[in-house]
Amino acid sequence: MQNLNEIGLDKDKAKELVKELNELLANYSIFYQNVRGYHWNIKGEKFFELHKKFEELYNDLFVKIDDIAERILTLGGKPNHNFTDYNQSAIISEATEVTDGIWAAKDILNTFQKLLIKQRTILSLSGDAEDEGTNSMVSDYIGEQEKLVWMYSSFLNN
Repeated sequence: MQNLNEIGLDKDKAKELVKELNELLANYSIFYQNVRGYHWNIKGEKFFELHKKFEELYNDLFVKIDDIAERILTLGGKPNHNFTDYNQSAIISEATEVTDGIWAAKDILNTFQKLLIKQRTILSLSGDAEDEGTNSMVSDYIGEQEKLVWMYSSFLNN
């Protein structure tokens, strides 16, 4: 019982989950800002369709960022909150000066693929730690994003 945190999880396993969730938080935060930029700056024939879709996506990412940070706190950790840390730990890069909506959609699809790999790693760790809270949250994200991969792939005719 001595090595359990406040919610009854092994402290060492929770610490590893916090590390992974902070990396996920970094990726989501950069992804969020990239999608905001796409929403603001795209031009061209698909503007109206993509402008709306990008807004839906960044609103969803905003909620998920808060969920991930609160899960980190629930596990006894501290969520990182600055882009210096984010840029050091993220596998997603900041996008700059994107005006091509098709390029942005391709980048979103590529980002989802990276997030899905990262989230499956977290899912495995949370299962091993018997952390149903993290497991449920990440499992939901994976299901939603797999559907979005299909939709963005269909849009891009992949």
